[in-house]
Amino acid sequence: DHITREKLERILAVIQGTNQKALLMYSNIDMKTQEAYELAVKGLIRPMGKSPPIITAVRCFQFAPPEFQLEIHCLHETQQYLRKLVHEIGLELKSSAVCTQVRRIRDGVFTVDDALPRTQWNMQSIQEAIQNCQLKVQTELEKALG
Repeated sequence: DHITREKLERILAVIQGTNQKALLMYSNIDMKTQEAYELAVKGLIRPMGKSPPIITAVRCFQFAPPEFQLEIHCLHETQQYLRKLVHEIGLELKSSAVCTQVRRIRDGVFTVDDALPRTQWNMQSIQEAIQNCQLKVQTELEKALG
């Protein structure tokens, strides 16, 4: 009964704020420049090199005690990191929390819509999936290379 959505939201805000500071630190961008402002507005600030996992956004989209679901946007994460994060949230709430499921809905430019179900893991379906994603990959490469 001592766990409320408001308490959870406060903890998530602290986590997100701390990670935003880390993101700025690892991005090696002078935050006093116009370029930095424009990148920040577009949400395009990214670490320049190797960095630890960084959360760019986190929100609770379902709260039904004793269960809750989080949507987490992050860079360089692992399932182990996400489980640890949920455990730490539980400790901050003076309780315990266990991660029971992780569902990746995006990885780079690829989304769930690009995923190929196991029932379609055959040569023809794989070739079609690669062809369908070629334009998306090419566009992303052109953006990255300027």
